[in-house]
Amino acid sequence: MTHPDRHPLPMLDKRRRGIYILPNLFTTAALFAGFYAIVQAMNNRFEAAAVAIFIAMVLDGLDGRIARLTHTQSEFGAEYDSLSDMVSFGAAPALVMYEWALQGLGKLGWIAAFIYCAGAALRLARFNTNIDIVDRRYFQGLPSPAAAALIAGMVWVGLDNGFSGDELRWYACALTIFAGISMVSNVLFWSGKDINLRRSVPFIVLIALVLAFALVSSYPPGVLFGLFLIYAGSGYVLWALRWRKRRLHRQEAAAFTDSPLPPQNNEASAEPDAGAASDPGSKP
Repeated sequence: MTHPDRHPLPMLDKRRRGIYILPNLFTTAALFAGFYAIVQAMNNRFEAAAVAIFIAMVLDGLDGRIARLTHTQSEFGAEYDSLSDMVSFGAAPALVMYEWALQGLGKLGWIAAFIYCAGAALRLARFNTNIDIVDRRYFQGLPSPAAAALIAGMVWVGLDNGFSGDELRWYACALTIFAGISMVSNVLFWSGKDINLRRSVPFIVLIALVLAFALVSSYPPGVLFGLFLIYAGSGYVLWALRWRKRRLHRQEAAAFTDSPLPPQNNEASAEPDAGAASDPGSKP
């Protein structure tokens, strides 16, 4: 029985917001690869853990491009991708490196691993807040997938050449700290987002891609580690070139302002007036 003074409550909107399956499927696969790397590191299968991190990189690069190509971008996908990146490129590489090489360093080892993990978290948070501010052609700080590739690449190369983590622990510690600090630095790294995959390219580009695949397949651990090591150093090289260029411009500007002005040639004071006599003592 309804009371005459009471009004029925308005019907709530029970519509559910859906999510796009295709891009989030790749994000989930990348998350699984990162989690798989952690599990394999706990079981002392470090080579499988390193390979899983590289697989997560490939899947992470595909989900964003697929979402843009199919026009399925969403806020949910962006947030889900950031959480997946934190696991795959933040926690997983730090734990893999700690279990492989940093554990024997005691406090310094887990501090280095934490610096990397915190750097990845701060890098992702800054990227999400500055996504509409910075130049899309460059990343501010080393991208977390590239930093993870440095860690996984070193583990993979060390194992492939018969080195144990204890033998390379100091190099591993330095590389882990370098990767963590680089992620939160202001150094600019090329993003590659200005490449348009839907645009026609010359035939030589296809040949270059085939050669690149052949090069990577010849020795995957060393080639991948070397490529990402060069990429990590390229940002600092470009930063040094820009700093040198700015310094030269400042020196040129300072030299221009400090140089004396050229003397003015006052012809009126040097020549006598037309109506005056050449002899100052003479009278008209």
